[in-house]
Amino acid sequence: MKKGCFAGFVFLICFLGTCLVGQAFGWDDWPHWRGPERNDISNETGLLKKWPESGPDKVWTFKNAGLGYAGIAVVGDQLFTMGTEEDKEFALCLSATDGKELWRTQIAQGGSRGRATPGWGDGSRSTPSVDEDRVYFLSANGTLACLKTADGSEVWDASMEDYGGSIPSWGFAESPLVDDGKVICTPGGDQGTILALDKMTGKMVWQSEPVRKDMDGTLSSPAKAHYSSLLPIELNGKKQYVQLLTLAVVGLDAETGSLLWQSDWPGRTAVIPSPIFFDGKVYVTSGYGVGSKLIDISSGNADDQWMSKAMVNHHGGVIKVGNYCYGSSDRKGWVCQDLSDGKMVWNDKKISKGSVTYADGMFIHVEENDGEVLLIDANESSHEIVSRFVMEPQTTRDRKKGKVWVHPVVASGKLFVRDQDVILCYDISAK
Repeated sequence: MKKGCFAGFVFLICFLGTCLVGQAFGWDDWPHWRGPERNDISNETGLLKKWPESGPDKVWTFKNAGLGYAGIAVVGDQLFTMGTEEDKEFALCLSATDGKELWRTQIAQGGSRGRATPGWGDGSRSTPSVDEDRVYFLSANGTLACLKTADGSEVWDASMEDYGGSIPSWGFAESPLVDDGKVICTPGGDQGTILALDKMTGKMVWQSEPVRKDMDGTLSSPAKAHYSSLLPIELNGKKQYVQLLTLAVVGLDAETGSLLWQSDWPGRTAVIPSPIFFDGKVYVTSGYGVGSKLIDISSGNADDQWMSKAMVNHHGGVIKVGNYCYGSSDRKGWVCQDLSDGKMVWNDKKISKGSVTYADGMFIHVEENDGEVLLIDANESSHEIVSRFVMEPQTTRDRKKGKVWVHPVVASGKLFVRDQDVILCYDISAK
């Protein structure tokens, strides 16, 4: 082979190798809560636009995931989640290909245990976050554990209690954020609302001041941890972290943890959905009659644009596509909301409350009452339920009033759904 041809050949091999690495470690992975961009939108294409009447082909079933509502992360051939059995909370890793257990590691004693008897079932609530060869788990009692992805061995752990946090009513449910060498989470309390630890050592990098401002501008008790997860954003060339609390929506400087802006929020009982960021604006919503709000932060200050009751998302998530948000709204069924003014464009009460994700131009919605999975083609003008099937099997164990609450995940052409101890994998790729 001539020297020039050989150099070109080497370049081609390196280029293809780079593409393959990108494909295996990013494009079709679901490395943490709500997917690659924390917006519940998959990067995948080439998926089925209609499922068989009996549902897509089931690839595997796993029935030993433990109790709880922990979400699923998928990177390469590994699936990560959490569960609780016999008052012990564990991290779990399965083969994403065939569902075989690769390892499990106990990370905490007890499940949510925020109340003596949790009213909606005990167990894990958080989604793991995968970062290179490590994965980070936040247990329901506030233990943050860093484990090796290869074998589940522990690298370090920390307790939210050591940073002033106290267990929320239904346990810690936030999914930790790994960003710029840090693990960021929300212990809440007097010592400071949001915490950043060094991702390699678990040592504190910074802890923000407590958020105390109440709706009328007076000082109140410091904000406690609730159930929303942080969102990293970039604004005017500077990174910040956005969090939804019961008292306010806040933006913090990513390097120092200092408060950059704040907008009041009348959170009640449980504040759960994650913020959405676009075009210099932050969208938030929560349930218990609160509603949704759009905040313009493009100037560096918080300027409320509108407050609306069109979308009152208890949990299950809201997804922005175009200039519209889609998701379950209390007492309204499934809603399309216009982000320009917060008004409802249309709603469908026949679609029951549930959790949602978005992949290859289609919504996948899991109804919480019966585990029915819907494939929905929707835009601001119309919507259609294209296909539907019921998760089978589902748990045979007592949910203690809980329902099918784990968000669906799409990765590597597969759909992953969970009901307590049962995890199911379906092939939704177009063959």
